[in-house]
Amino acid sequence: MYFKDGHREVYGTLYCTSYRIAFRPDCMRSPQDSPGEALFDNDNDIALPCADRILAVAGQSKVKVVTPSLSLKFVPEELMIHYRGFRLMHFHFSDNGLKTEAYTMTNTMIKNQQLISSAIHREEAMLRSLDRRESAAQMDYPTRLFESVADWENEIERLGATAWRVTPLNERCDTCTSLSKYFVVPCKLLDNDLKKTFAHFQQRRIARWSWHHPCGSDLLRAAGFQSNTDPDKEDLKSMRLLLFVNHSQCVVIDTSEDLPSISDIQISYLKLRSLCSADTSTPTPDEKWLSNLEGTRWLDYVRLCLKKASDVAILLGERRRSVVLQESEDRDLNCLLASLVQLILDPHTRTLSGFQSLVQKEWVSAGHPFMQRINHFKRSDKEESPVFLLFLDCVWQFVQQSPTAFEFTESYLMALHDSTYNLFCSTFTHNCHWDRIRGSQRHSSSQTYTPVNGWRDIVREKVLLNGDYKPVEDMRAVPPTVWEWSLFYSHVRRKQFRNPVYQVREQAVLNGNGSGHNADKMNVSNNCNVYMLSKGSLVLQSPLFPRKIGTVSKRTARRAQSTESLLEEEKPFRSKVTAYSPAEDLLLPISVGPWVTLWKRCYLRYTTDMAQHDAGHPPATSLVEELRILEDRLRNLHTNSQDQRLGVPSHPNGLTPSSNR
Repeated sequence: MYFKDGHREVYGTLYCTSYRIAFRPDCMRSPQDSPGEALFDNDNDIALPCADRILAVAGQSKVKVVTPSLSLKFVPEELMIHYRGFRLMHFHFSDNGLKTEAYTMTNTMIKNQQLISSAIHREEAMLRSLDRRESAAQMDYPTRLFESVADWENEIERLGATAWRVTPLNERCDTCTSLSKYFVVPCKLLDNDLKKTFAHFQQRRIARWSWHHPCGSDLLRAAGFQSNTDPDKEDLKSMRLLLFVNHSQCVVIDTSEDLPSISDIQISYLKLRSLCSADTSTPTPDEKWLSNLEGTRWLDYVRLCLKKASDVAILLGERRRSVVLQESEDRDLNCLLASLVQLILDPHTRTLSGFQSLVQKEWVSAGHPFMQRINHFKRSDKEESPVFLLFLDCVWQFVQQSPTAFEFTESYLMALHDSTYNLFCSTFTHNCHWDRIRGSQRHSSSQTYTPVNGWRDIVREKVLLNGDYKPVEDMRAVPPTVWEWSLFYSHVRRKQFRNPVYQVREQAVLNGNGSGHNADKMNVSNNCNVYMLSKGSLVLQSPLFPRKIGTVSKRTARRAQSTESLLEEEKPFRSKVTAYSPAEDLLLPISVGPWVTLWKRCYLRYTTDMAQHDAGHPPATSLVEELRILEDRLRNLHTNSQDQRLGVPSHPNGLTPSSNR
């Protein structure tokens, strides 16, 4: 059989296991890839729960969606598997006696998909299928997972945030199960006082440090305040220390204001996927298609996210104001906005290692509910919303506008986009570190039934009651992370991840030896002021901590300077952004009009028009190599012309005899 990947036909063998659909090409792998290295080929494998639709095709007229309730009554000649995330795998069975196998294969796919969807602890079952690893894969790019004290301390040292420390208060995940085991709080705030502040925040997700600017300002993130507590009357001193540290002012930003809601993102995404689906039977005129694209509002949401992140970055950098990002549950838009702000201000996050560490810190460690938002196993559509995919689209806009400022490429972002549906790594298959602890322990622990207490969670007993939890030392019991790229992509594909035209900075500003001491020199007074960014203006708050986010206190509220004047309608589209200067840390994106475009290579990768347009489209690495060859030839031609003027005979191939080429 052969597989149509949108550009060409690839011959190989199709397999279906209990967990995946796998296609193995007949062509040999790269010499750099060992035969047993890739455990899950992201380009050719499909996790069964992530297959949206399976279409059986016979001839020109027989097309049927295969489901467990409807039996297949004809032998398929082709299979079209619509994979979640704008992917389509098109298989064609050859006529050399494989008709019976094609029929059996199709029925097996549907049967196994139904079995894995109804299995208990199916996430761990799929991760356990990779236990045949003989050795741990080495990360191509060193990444901090932010699961240890050392990772957080290294981040504090890198940024020179001397006023902050790592607290082990949640080391056993009993204070807040959705937070990481370790997080960063002010040095002056003792753990005993810190414990009092948890009750003032929803889901006990307190305000905590995310990033430090060299000018001394800090970026924090927190959940909304509880409505049944009053931090202005209770534990006011602890709350002031937590939010202000050494600053006399801070700006609280409600990330839900001006940004789309979780349901808005999901509705827009479904419209976009329907518009960009590869099975459109009739061509749509360009005018109508562009109108339909605008109707999805996806690009509008990308613009809003970039604009909001720019406003926050200006407050942190140019205005030197500490900012607290506040969201009702602190697990969705806070992740997106905190990540974009750091991409704007911190050059380290634009490297491969820095970007992966950023995703770990602000998404994975911070407790973004990937299982609900990506909805791998289709448990509930109500909570599904691809917030992380919206973030990747925003990052792609950065890369398109300032390609030399990023070490990673569009191919890397597409690989990360597709990896969100990879159920064979633990990065995007759990909601928080607590879930990962329980998932890892199920590899070696089992549930015990007792008539009195019902099902006992042995892991929770060990961790919360006895405190004798120890990290699993057996490497095979620890599922791989998505950053172990060699397990999921070939050497040739991984070479396309690094940007060959990336301009390496000679000296990083945020290196731990910068101006972190400036934070200690900032004015501190008992009259601490909290401002709220509302509709482009800073509004002074009274009482100090409004208990309902999204509302500005009207009592003695005072309008401050507007942030609209800072942007001045992108300052004629920010000509400085397109020509990135290594001496500048600030990298503001252009978020107006046509500068925000559709990510065609991701969303339209398997449509006919895009396949024809993209056929033979070389990666940046190939273009750079070809450019070097052309430069060498031009240099040799120039040398040859000079030799001819001097009377030196030329080589038959156009090169001088002394040339190496």
